[in-house]
Amino acid sequence: MGSRRKKMTEREFRALLIQNSKHITVYEDQLQKHLKKCNSREKPKPVYFVQDINAGLKDVAEIPEEQVPISSLSKEKLENLIIKLKKASNGLEFHLKKQILSHQALQEALNDPKNGESAFKHLKQQASILGNMEKLHLLGPGRCFVEFGAGRGKLSHWVDVALQNAENVQFLLVERATTRFKVDGKHKRRDSVFERLQVDIKHLCLGKVPVLEKEKLPVVGIGKHLCGAATDLALRCLVESYTPCCDGENEEPAPKRSRADKTEVASNNSADNESNKEDCKPVAGIVIALCCHHKCDWTHYVGREFFKSVGLGPVEFHYFQRMSSWATCGMRETTTKASTSEESEDQTNDSEDHEQTFSKTESGSETLQGILTVEERKDIGCLCKLLIDHGRIEYLQQRGYKAALQYYTESAVSLENVLLTAVPSPSLLPEPST
Repeated sequence: MGSRRKKMTEREFRALLIQNSKHITVYEDQLQKHLKKCNSREKPKPVYFVQDINAGLKDVAEIPEEQVPISSLSKEKLENLIIKLKKASNGLEFHLKKQILSHQALQEALNDPKNGESAFKHLKQQASILGNMEKLHLLGPGRCFVEFGAGRGKLSHWVDVALQNAENVQFLLVERATTRFKVDGKHKRRDSVFERLQVDIKHLCLGKVPVLEKEKLPVVGIGKHLCGAATDLALRCLVESYTPCCDGENEEPAPKRSRADKTEVASNNSADNESNKEDCKPVAGIVIALCCHHKCDWTHYVGREFFKSVGLGPVEFHYFQRMSSWATCGMRETTTKASTSEESEDQTNDSEDHEQTFSKTESGSETLQGILTVEERKDIGCLCKLLIDHGRIEYLQQRGYKAALQYYTESAVSLENVLLTAVPSPSLLPEPST
């Protein structure tokens, strides 16, 4: 007879279950064998994982204490917040340029009657994003497209279709969660390479991704409805962990400069990084459809220096990011699942429908009646979104990028219809080899 398995006391058995709560119950002498093959085991970190590299500096003194809900603010405090908001927004461009474009790569899908209303809206947004990328000369060979919050990878799929004749095209699909119904299998071109990076953007060092470390390709960062703080993490990931070379350290954002000094920023950065130009190629461009400002976070926000420069801090940011949902709450229609199987999968598994997730409380429709009208709440919400996005624009401009905000689709297609674009100024580009 074989040796008898060791018996555990009830106390030892309970301790074992607590220690390995994610695993099925196994005999003690089989535990290590089970852990080697169990899907719930902690997996080794990839080489591009650098803890909190894009998280921003967490100055404990700057992190505000838990604030009371907006609905609990006194009328005086709410009015003071609105005064601060309007004062800080004074001089900003309120009316964004409309740049609603399309792209030939999606024309067949846009004309396909099998697509229902929801799928059609997503296609129109993707077509406009590609159209804006083409206008900025970002669709071309010899580049790596990094899709943040990739979900099923639909945006990368259409970029791949648009570049069907281009050579040396790489795609990195960044998504922290496992994803069903991925479209990765539809990519049949031999010249393009798709790789999924299952990692939180907060910990992603692009400079350490093997394909980029080897090829040193110019990167184009893209995203469709990149939710809240994920946009700030992605911007820092692109600007600081890949340009110039990733050194594995996260540095404090550059100090706030006056508007008069902006023209000098790019040349100063260029001089500082002259020795890196030969080996490090800049981010070729950034095209991100923004979403869910109410999920932004002060510790991750890239525009903190801008907020400080206009006399605002973490407390005001907390309330402004909550109030930003006023721009769209109360305007949403109940959406129904489409009848086609393809669209049903889109609705269930794609991360593009973040705009449907606001809570009723945030609209303040019940708690703020008598203080603000529906139209006033909408205007204040739009102003909050604009202020938060302007901080992102300033962050990119301070680092030598030409950045802009524009409407890329109609509000009837998506209430989250603002696109952030950025390309490096000429001084950031590598000198041509002679």
